[in-house]
Formats: sequence, structure tokens, C-alpha cells
Amino acid sequence: MPIQPGEKLPDVAIRVVDGDVQSRHTGELFAGRKTVLVGVPGAFTPTCSTLHVPGYIHHAEDFKARGIDLMCLAVNDAHVMRAWATSLQTPPGLLMLADGNAGFTRSLGLEFDGSAFGMGVRARRFALYADDGVVRLLHVEAPGELRVSTAEAILAAIDESGLAS
Repeated sequence: MPIQPGEKLPDVAIRVVDGDVQSRHTGELFAGRKTVLVGVPGAFTPTCSTLHVPGYIHHAEDFKARGIDLMCLAVNDAHVMRAWATSLQTPPGLLMLADGNAGFTRSLGLEFDGSAFGMGVRARRFALYADDGVVRLLHVEAPGELRVSTAEAILAAIDESGLAS
């Protein structure tokens, strides 16, 4: 079962790409801040690279104006995530989380088995809003869709709920 609103994000080691690569723990990474975490099936995949993450890049200032930091998670290694961040020209502060062994993704309960497509274990497409490491909103896409986890959908949900105030 996926993590639910009201639950604390698990504390797992992960690699963070923000220019350089750092090993961090998610408990420390999400502590004391408002964050939108965008989960994608994979770096350089078509929908992730042309629609999903570019929407967050386009709206990065809208999130920043609400005091919300952005992070993007994929089950890829840190080198791939760094190359993807470079190719997307991600703005400073948008952290790319490399979950190479899917440890964080599994602990969230948001993994899927893409072995039939030669992809192995991957993250489902999702976006969650967390405040001080506690999930407040979770939007998980149905397979093959991109509707509820877009930047626009998450901004609207945050505004409607009054969570960023």
C-alpha cells in the first residue's frame, strides 16, 4: 500500500544531484521544509522528459513563491540523473533524487515492475506534497496517464487545500 497523507516519509539513504552528487538521508532532506516530490518512471523516457518534469521546470517560480522546494525522483543512478538534469536545464534548487536500487521508492510503496518492458523496478508516476517530512497530498497516476501529478494539478491542489499558507 502506498504511503498516505498524514504519514511521515521514510528515512532512507539516497543520492542527491544538485550540481554535484551527495549521499543524504531522506529524513534530513525533507525536514523543516515544504516540498513537492515528483516521481517518474525513468530519466530520458518520453513523457517524463517532454511533459512531466518540464512542467515543473516551467512552474518552478510558482512553487518557490509559495515557499515550496521541488525534488524529482527516479529509479536511475546518479550519473544518469545528472545527465538528465543537464539536458533538461533544470533550475538551481530543483533536486534530482537518484534511487538506483529503488529503496526509497519501495519504502513509499510507489514502485511498479516494468520487467516486461525491460525496465526492471521503477517508480510509479506521482507527485506528493510534504511539510516537514509529513505527506499532506499524494497524487498517483493511473498507468499510462499524466493528469493528476502535473505541476498545474499539484499547484491547484495545494492552493485549494490552503496547505502552502
